[in-house]
Amino acid sequence: MPEPLVIPCPHCNGLNRLPAERLNDTPKCGRCKQAVLLSRPFDLSEANYASQIKGDLPLLLDVWADWCGPCKSFAPIFTQAAAQLSGRCRLAKLDSEANRNLASQLGIRSIPSLILFKNGREISRQAGAFPLQSLLEWLSSQGV
Repeated sequence: MPEPLVIPCPHCNGLNRLPAERLNDTPKCGRCKQAVLLSRPFDLSEANYASQIKGDLPLLLDVWADWCGPCKSFAPIFTQAAAQLSGRCRLAKLDSEANRNLASQLGIRSIPSLILFKNGREISRQAGAFPLQSLLEWLSSQGV
């Protein structure tokens, strides 16, 4: 029997052990009873960053700012990707203005910036906004 996947809850940051074959069954968090896997991006901040990058399911982070035109035009594409990738990859958004220290720690030089994490490590990074198909192809090339 394969090892269960460890996935942080986007609501309470509790770690959940889920069998891979149950990822499409809308699993609930053992602690807060809310959905562990969302079909939309969730907000990441300095407070929950460390717990959310952990886990066996990849996390794609969109670093953005409210004043950024390309960030605003990319937001609906990122939301579409979250719906298509639910159960394969978690998608989160980090407001670089509200979380300046974390954006600096991550070495953000331009926005939007996408950072792909797996098991607490950054595995890839991409700057700029691009079409949904290009985003999905990039993720596929990263094994997502």
